[in-house]
Amino acid sequence: MANPIDLASSLLAAICSIPVPILIASFTALIVVDCVAGFLLLLCLAPKPRLPFPSEKTYQTSFPASSDGSGKESTTVVTRQLPCWYDKWLAERHLAESAAKNKGNGSTNSIAYSLSAIEPAEVGLTVVVPAYNEALRILPALEEMVDYCDKRFGRPKPALATAAATTTATATPRRKKVPSAAVMYDFPANRKHSTGGNGTAADEAKLPSGYEILIVNDASSDNTAQVALDFARERGLHDVLRVVTLAKNRGKGGGVTHGLRHARGAYVVFADADGASRFGDLDKLIEGCDVVVDASDRGVAIGSRAHLVGSAAVVQRSALRNFLMKSFHFVLTILTPPATSRIGDTQCGFKLFSRAALPHIVPYMHTEGWIFDIEMLMLAESAPATPVVAHDGSFIGTSAGIKVAEVPVGWHEVDGSKMNLVQDSIRMAIGLTVLRASWMLGVYRRRLT
Repeated sequence: MANPIDLASSLLAAICSIPVPILIASFTALIVVDCVAGFLLLLCLAPKPRLPFPSEKTYQTSFPASSDGSGKESTTVVTRQLPCWYDKWLAERHLAESAAKNKGNGSTNSIAYSLSAIEPAEVGLTVVVPAYNEALRILPALEEMVDYCDKRFGRPKPALATAAATTTATATPRRKKVPSAAVMYDFPANRKHSTGGNGTAADEAKLPSGYEILIVNDASSDNTAQVALDFARERGLHDVLRVVTLAKNRGKGGGVTHGLRHARGAYVVFADADGASRFGDLDKLIEGCDVVVDASDRGVAIGSRAHLVGSAAVVQRSALRNFLMKSFHFVLTILTPPATSRIGDTQCGFKLFSRAALPHIVPYMHTEGWIFDIEMLMLAESAPATPVVAHDGSFIGTSAGIKVAEVPVGWHEVDGSKMNLVQDSIRMAIGLTVLRASWMLGVYRRRLT
């Protein structure tokens, strides 16, 4: 049997006998082959969201039927076409790009303008609720949402939808901010309490009345949709609570993205179906969004549980859960761009967007699993620059990205989580690596998909 040391010596001698130029060329070729192979592997691993099925462009809601003769109003369930600002945005972008190609001058001015365009808000708030087999947990969350929204936003006027469809669209009302203070929209439900007055911010920042709740039923195998529709009947949420059923499971990220594409609200928030986050803290998110909103009316506010670290809610968790949580945050800090890496809690299922922020985030979403929140925050950070103006209207400069406000919110553990701690944590770490590499290497770009 040959001596390993003799074999190593022979191999080293053989390598040294090869001319240096050939060694350099071979090493360079090896690196190129590895890079190409890695890029091809990334192309295969990078998530590619599927197109919606025709049935997923409709929704179900309760509808008042004729009286049954007893004096009580009966209700039925109707299926209607789901409004979609994204489809119009996409069509306008195709037209803008075709026009630019026809001109042959490579100008992107008209395209940049179209990227920010979005249909005016029809309601004050849209709540998107991703739901997969949530029949046993969704009712308390819906109760809290409806009680809060009825008081804060009021029910939409019956004629609002008809008027919006038949009249010419007007610009979405803009916030008027004052130095060092946030001025929230004056919602119709609050106007009777408003002092008002000529020239006040409240008078110049009025919104459409009402709200909508979009429950995205992610191909549940239980009766989640029926539970939600029964609740809508009981509370008279006719065409307010809308159930969109996905024909094939997409994951939480896919469900949220689908809902955001069809939101009609001036503010759009997504909230988990288990009600773990205190929905009454939505006021804090709205205020946080108004603080960071830019001159283009773009802003994001996210609920955060970072302030709970060290509290009983976190300390009493298992050591494995806390270890995985800290490990994931460490990986997140390394792999994400600066603004996103500084966020203390990216995974809380309670995030709010101004309507103007949606066209810069939603059309470019790829991830449909647990880490979709991170892609949303990265897209907000990398959004195109917007002009910065002084209080007198003069131009100061530009500000890149959409600012994100991290707001502490109430939160409690809810039994029945569908997340497998170890397996899903590993998948999230791998998914985050693939996501970051895809954006850095150009697999994902701000382009049409």
